[in-house]
Parts: sequence; C-alpha cells; structure tokens
Amino acid sequence: MSKIWQMQEAKNKLSELVDLATSEGPQTITRHGKDAAILISPEEFRKLNGRKGTLLEFFQNSPLQGLDLERNRDFPREVDL
Repeated sequence: MSKIWQMQEAKNKLSELVDLATSEGPQTITRHGKDAAILISPEEFRKLNGRKGTLLEFFQNSPLQGLDLERNRDFPREVDL
C-alpha cells in the first residue's frame, strides 16, 4: 500500500519511509502538494531497469514477425521542383 509523504515528514521519518518502500511498495513524496519523488526498493528498481534481452530477441518475439514488408517496386511519381 503506497503512502503519500510530505517532504518534511519524509525527511523526519526517512528510515520508516525506506522500510515501507521495501515491504509495501513505492512511496510518494510531495512538495507543495505536488509529486516530487517516488521511493522504490532496490528490487523494484532492478526489475524496472533490468535488461529485457537483446534488440534481436525483441524483434524475434515481436507480434509483427512474419509481416510482409516488401516494398513497392513501381517507379516513383514525377515531382516538379
């Protein structure tokens, strides 16, 4: 369960904030009523930032694989310059 913390409260209770980010999920920190930062656990950060495979693997697993992308070989249209 994510909690919203005002900046001053987050400063005063940093240890609790870190514990909650680790055990309960992302914690939002606000400044002047607007979102300023979100604290997440190292595991969540690694999950979000980790490599998901190579570019080749991405294209091989694409739902567009096998799509016919043959280009039209007709002559281009005439353009006056």
